[in-house]
Amino acid sequence: MTTPQDLLIVALDVIPGRPVEQGDLSLALAGAEMIDLIGAQALTLDDDRIVPSAAWTLADRLLDEAASTLVRQMPYESVEEWLWRRGRGLSSAYLAALEAEGQVTRQHGCWSPARTARTTLVDSPARSHAADRWTSGEPVLAVLAAAVGIRELPAEDSPSVADDAVETVLAAVNDAVMELEAVRQRRAIEDAAFDNIWRGD
Repeated sequence: MTTPQDLLIVALDVIPGRPVEQGDLSLALAGAEMIDLIGAQALTLDDDRIVPSAAWTLADRLLDEAASTLVRQMPYESVEEWLWRRGRGLSSAYLAALEAEGQVTRQHGCWSPARTARTTLVDSPARSHAADRWTSGEPVLAVLAAAVGIRELPAEDSPSVADDAVETVLAAVNDAVMELEAVRQRRAIEDAAFDNIWRGD
């Protein structure tokens, strides 16, 4: 299993009744991919620039796809640029992959199947692996989960990550999620102001 798969399983398993924002999750999944690519030596970081390796060996299709899309010419892409580019729609891609592997099913209601379809995890080794990693408080998964709001992570309890490159990625994920939330709030304020104009408030 990979860190992105574990993160998605945790997101589906921990709070199934209150799904996280898909944009937040997609950014965090892109960050999780980068962390796994660092671990596989498919890339290194030069400050915040992503330097791809000449060759890599990955057993996972989505990680292999991620590695194949790295910018291989100078100036290399920044971590932030990667998160926004790679993250677009990534949660849907990972969910589709889990469905294709039989890791999740969609349950439909009796009256309106299209509107009440709910994604449900099946019992599997992948689910057990993610749960073990989650309950052990593994630092990378814990910080990524906190970034998307799965649980609060008080500053004094923040797990330490030994690798500087991984720390850089985790910080970039957190910044990107906060930036996306700021965009949402701006749009909500603008929409509310527009509605007030039409109502004459």
